[in-house]
Amino acid sequence: MALLHMLLGGLLLCSSLHTTCLAATARSDTLAAGEALGMGEKLVSSNGKFALGFFQFQHQVPATGNISKSPSTVTTTTSSPGWYLGIWFNKIPVLTTVWVANRERPITDTEVKLAQLKISRNGNLVIILNNATSTKPSILWSITDNIVVNSTSNTSAVLMSTGNLAVIPNTTASNPAVAPLWQSFDYPTDVGLPGAKVGRNKVTGFSRQFISKKSLIDPSLGSYSVEIDADGVLLLRSRKPPFVAYWTWPSGKLGELVSVLTALLEMDPRTKGLLKPTFVDNDEEVSFTYTLLDDSSSIFVPISITGQLELNVWSQATESWQTVYAQPSDFCTTYAVCGPFTVCNGNTSPFCGCMEGFSQRSPHAWELDDRTGGCARNTPLDCIASNTSTARSADVFHPIAHVTLPYDPRRLQDATTQSDCAGACLRDCSCTAYAYNNSICSMWHGELLNVNQDDGNGIVSQDVLYIRLAERDYQSMVKNNRGISRLVIVASTAGFGLIMLMLLLMFRRNRSMWCNAQLHDMQGTGGGIIAFRYNNLCRATKNFSERLGGGGFGSVFKGVLNDKTIIAVKRLDGARQGEKQFRAEVSSIGLIQHINLVKLIGFCCGGDKRLLVYEHMPNGSLDGHLFKSNSPVLNWNTRYQIAIGVARGLLYLHKSCRECIIHCDIKPENILLDASFVPKIADFGMAACVGRDYSRVLTTFRGTAGYLAPEWLSGVAITPKVDVYSFGMVLMEIISGTRNSPQVHTGNSYHVSYFPVQVINKLHEGDLQSLVDPELQGDFNMQQVERVCRVACWCIQDNDFNRPAMDEVVRVLDGLQEFDIPPMPRLLAAITHCADVSSM
Repeated sequence: MALLHMLLGGLLLCSSLHTTCLAATARSDTLAAGEALGMGEKLVSSNGKFALGFFQFQHQVPATGNISKSPSTVTTTTSSPGWYLGIWFNKIPVLTTVWVANRERPITDTEVKLAQLKISRNGNLVIILNNATSTKPSILWSITDNIVVNSTSNTSAVLMSTGNLAVIPNTTASNPAVAPLWQSFDYPTDVGLPGAKVGRNKVTGFSRQFISKKSLIDPSLGSYSVEIDADGVLLLRSRKPPFVAYWTWPSGKLGELVSVLTALLEMDPRTKGLLKPTFVDNDEEVSFTYTLLDDSSSIFVPISITGQLELNVWSQATESWQTVYAQPSDFCTTYAVCGPFTVCNGNTSPFCGCMEGFSQRSPHAWELDDRTGGCARNTPLDCIASNTSTARSADVFHPIAHVTLPYDPRRLQDATTQSDCAGACLRDCSCTAYAYNNSICSMWHGELLNVNQDDGNGIVSQDVLYIRLAERDYQSMVKNNRGISRLVIVASTAGFGLIMLMLLLMFRRNRSMWCNAQLHDMQGTGGGIIAFRYNNLCRATKNFSERLGGGGFGSVFKGVLNDKTIIAVKRLDGARQGEKQFRAEVSSIGLIQHINLVKLIGFCCGGDKRLLVYEHMPNGSLDGHLFKSNSPVLNWNTRYQIAIGVARGLLYLHKSCRECIIHCDIKPENILLDASFVPKIADFGMAACVGRDYSRVLTTFRGTAGYLAPEWLSGVAITPKVDVYSFGMVLMEIISGTRNSPQVHTGNSYHVSYFPVQVINKLHEGDLQSLVDPELQGDFNMQQVERVCRVACWCIQDNDFNRPAMDEVVRVLDGLQEFDIPPMPRLLAAITHCADVSSM
């Protein structure tokens, strides 16, 4: 499965750009020698799809300067520093530029009335200021910055139907094979259109690359680029020292990228049959491009201000650009995307925030999506260097827990304790932070970059960063926190009383509770959820001494209540992460009752403690019975009943709650078994709720490798079909009794024994017996095995539209409906092909 995620993680994708400009009078697609294009005029391509003219970037921001205000907030319009000559989509109401000529030299308001685009006497394409009082017009931009045009050339500028602006000899009309003297496709800005290349000429060294713009109103050279380097590696990287490549696709593997990208495009109805990606690697060049197969569609591929590549498709139905794919899918992967002294969290909006004791260096720039300036200290550090290479300082350290540590640490070997590490940092006036983890002292000098906060959707980092603050800022922060704590205590006390009162009233009324209710609405059909005291849970679990298991969010312990009821107590670690999973679990499973869902008995939220109390599952989780050699073998009938039970649990989540619950992390580890091996779906910490009025929800990446639907890795909105895909993968493991994807990696080749591919192949061949777990020794129902195989193969189809809903799955497993043999998913076929090629 690692190969699947390596391939999916390497999608070449892109981001949209919106602008505003003046209305312009349309002309032909050609600017001939002696003609001029001025303000209020535009060239239009022969197919009417693209236009070229002068425009100004504009963006609306809240008048208060607070970007968190509601859409109804009064806004003001911020304009770009000047005017630009560029190309945009001509027929789309959301004006979207795809190329800018003078991105580093805007035309001022006083110059714009005099600005003209002309073919000069020597055949050069130029922007001039045609001032009647001046004998020699000023040249503001010229293609001779990039290429020398023969002075005897008689040329024209043509806006092609592809959006490419080309300077061609007038003799080209009689000989179309003559190459342009210059074309905008060779000098792209931040956007790649169909037919434009990103790549490198091996003979001349000429490189075509996309460079992000600086902000929403400033198209000048931004912080990130996409290119193919001299070694043939496709990469996204920062443009400022130290030139970090934060996303790459290795040399020699770009052919695999094409096959996988083709499969992914074909599985999405918005791009099916629409695009054809192409990779070229010969003696002359190495390049990547894509072809548009339907000229009536509009697509563009930019690198965004935040360094992401996105594939955008125009939706006529919604009259908006839709981002089909995005890489990297997590904003925080991009190097220094939030600037210095910030914390990035891809699960929040906005995803950048200042560290404690710091404020935005330029709030205006942040409003325009340019956050690379980061944050600045509210109060300078109090540090005076001395002649003894030490310093006197009253500064203090503030911890930031569960973060990835900043870029470029310096290790201090002599510091063997945390106290030594902190002292060494204080004695150095340039030291801004330290960390002491796993007996290693790390220090940072100057700006702190790439501090990313765990968003609760992956493995929780145990690293703690200690940021250096002036004592005055620290004391002010402590005082504010105390005030907030008092308010929280008062509010919590009042709120808890209100919760209990409402629970009592609802219990008396015996209302049916819904799955998306808030904490004060929680009650199951069998009685109210219990609010436990922390001390009582300590006694019940013998001070958390018998650990049943755990994961990224914390640990689970066995306990016994006073009435001898055996319980499982999940203790959520880390105040922030614990709070997030606590709310997710309570809001999704706190009010629902189903035989195939684990029952939440109660909770504890005293102080910073967050604990959830569940019914105890004596037979543990499904993975222990399938994959561990020391566990008793589950017979086929038990496995089949587990499959049906999990399907019914998912059907209830998707169809029977007021809001659809998407579990987002279905895997054997999250399927618990009671004393009778009845399956219970557990661990709702990643769950997402979707209103019945919506079919999709846009959420951050979550789940477990090996069970992730392809759309997770595309950065697009998801549906309940992501659970269907994961369920299909679990069915495969129930059949075989092993993990789906054992593999051996040798050098640059993968020898993949990918079980889902085997299942589909065997299903088509009519030979399923070899797929079944040999531990069953042939004791299984072949008709049920075939039924499960067909269901599993339909569940893991690339396109979520082709996957069945869970009500269909339940009917098939119950024998009330039949599925035909499904096709091989294109993505699996591509992976199989790549594996076969690499093993030759």
